[in-house]
Amino acid sequence: MNNLRNSVRLIGHLGRDPETKQLEGGNSLVRASLATKEVRKNKEGERIEDTQWHQIIGWGKTAELMGTLLKKGKQVAINGKLVHRTYEDKNGVKKTISEVVVSEFMLMA
Repeated sequence: MNNLRNSVRLIGHLGRDPETKQLEGGNSLVRASLATKEVRKNKEGERIEDTQWHQIIGWGKTAELMGTLLKKGKQVAINGKLVHRTYEDKNGVKKTISEVVVSEFMLMA
């Protein structure tokens, strides 16, 4: 049950082509953005769409496959875990980013 502690499953559309980097030591890293959309009706019966953007990353063989198979606009299902990292921008301001580290993905029809 440990894999339930930090588990993220999303289905959405890619907002951009994945960006792949080869790191020192030969490891691969890929970054992309994924949009998920929830549609509901308000009290007046009007259709409301709520789009959430998620930053996704992959490592190693998963990164290589994501970089090869995924393209902007494609619908994809992902399974992974949520991570947070902190960094300083060029002005010295501390920022925190939330990302989903992808362990598995599947292209949807």
